[in-house]
Amino acid sequence: ETAVRMGQVTGSMQGVTKGMDRSLASMDIDKISQLMDKFEQQFEDLDVKTQYMEGSMNATTATSTPAEQVDTLITMVADENNLDLGEAFTDAGPVGNKTPKLQQPANEEVEDSLEARLANLRS
Repeated sequence: ETAVRMGQVTGSMQGVTKGMDRSLASMDIDKISQLMDKFEQQFEDLDVKTQYMEGSMNATTATSTPAEQVDTLITMVADENNLDLGEAFTDAGPVGNKTPKLQQPANEEVEDSLEARLANLRS
């Protein structure tokens, strides 16, 4: 399913890129703005779909491996390498109950960059 989605997104991005080439050739500011908005929307959709797929895959892999086996393996490796785990994993809690913190791009920087490019095109 991920490969199919990526194929769809790739096709959409190719269409937007071709549209951008045509708009830039004509230097029609309205068309350029519309294409940039469409590109941004598709990119945001891709980001949401990617986060959903990653979450689904993480949940699937986390629930498919018994926790006891994982704990046993970690303890065995720690013992072989003379490591003291102590209470390191007690406080961590079970896998899959915590949502990872995603790094958000600096939206203001992206917007400032786009606005500067648009202003440059207008002048």
